[in-house]
Amino acid sequence: MKRLRVLLADDHTLVRAGLRSLLQQMEDVEVVAEAQDGRQVLAAAAEHRPDVVLMDISMSGMNGLEATLKLKKERPEVRVIILSMHATEEYVLQALRAGASGYLLKDSAPLELALALQAVARGEPYLSPPVSRQVVESYAQRTGGGAQPLAALTPRQREILQLIAEGNSTKQIAGRLALSVKTVETHRSQLMERLSIRDVPGLVRYAIRHGLVSADK
Repeated sequence: MKRLRVLLADDHTLVRAGLRSLLQQMEDVEVVAEAQDGRQVLAAAAEHRPDVVLMDISMSGMNGLEATLKLKKERPEVRVIILSMHATEEYVLQALRAGASGYLLKDSAPLELALALQAVARGEPYLSPPVSRQVVESYAQRTGGGAQPLAALTPRQREILQLIAEGNSTKQIAGRLALSVKTVETHRSQLMERLSIRDVPGLVRYAIRHGLVSADK
């Protein structure tokens, strides 16, 4: 399998060191360069051709949003995951409009970083669960409740929700999707958080109600 080439962008040396340490523990991930501001990101991306940039939203000189906008114009194939402390809708929508594929809160668990990288590598968007829920709820309020009921979920999460509703165990789901049991458990926890559901029967009822599976499954 091709290694995922990652560029780290953050203006704090210790933060970059922590991220590099986490990424070096992941299979098929390679840190190809680091940058401490947006201008360095653009130069490093041209030189090292990363697949993904982990981009701090607030950097001096050129911030992460501006750097993302310029990077996507110059190298549209590069996927950007914004790293931020802010979970507000305004920041998220600005990041998505700039061309980011993901938005990850800095207080996320390490496994969520791996899930975000896997998602954007597949061409899927990724939003941290608190961010996703807030954005969808805000959109629903603006549109009178007309938001898509499954809009808060990634394609992978919808797939896992369907398999859960069909009665598959965590181990069976892991086997079918070639994932670790721990990764499936994390997806399930995120499903519950994003949908504000506390147990597996609640997930099953939700899947039935929104047509992922029929009631006689």
